[in-house]
Amino acid sequence: QVQLVESGGGLVQAGGSLRLSCAASRSVFSFNAMGWYRQAPGKQRELVATITGGGSTNYADSVKGRFTISRDNAKNTLYLQMNSLKPEDTAVYYCNAVVQVVIMYNYWGQGTQVTVSS
Repeated sequence: QVQLVESGGGLVQAGGSLRLSCAASRSVFSFNAMGWYRQAPGKQRELVATITGGGSTNYADSVKGRFTISRDNAKNTLYLQMNSLKPEDTAVYYCNAVVQVVIMYNYWGQGTQVTVSS
């Protein structure tokens, strides 16, 4: 069983920065991919950024150039550095990890709230 625990959310003014962390219960390099997703009130969960086992990254158009996904295997931790935050970035942010052996398993953290004030 994989456990993912997010931290680092909070309240920040527009233009500010936050760094989210996702502590995994095993090596981050053991996953086929990891990522960050977010869900705003009344909206569906959406992809923010992903990183594959090989290190390839992908970002939603809305966060390109502002957010950076990274990982630290020594700390079993995934990060999301968020700069130039906008009120529309306000959401609950979730960490995701994918393991594919014969079938694909998706693991989720409990989420961390990010609120950006204007």
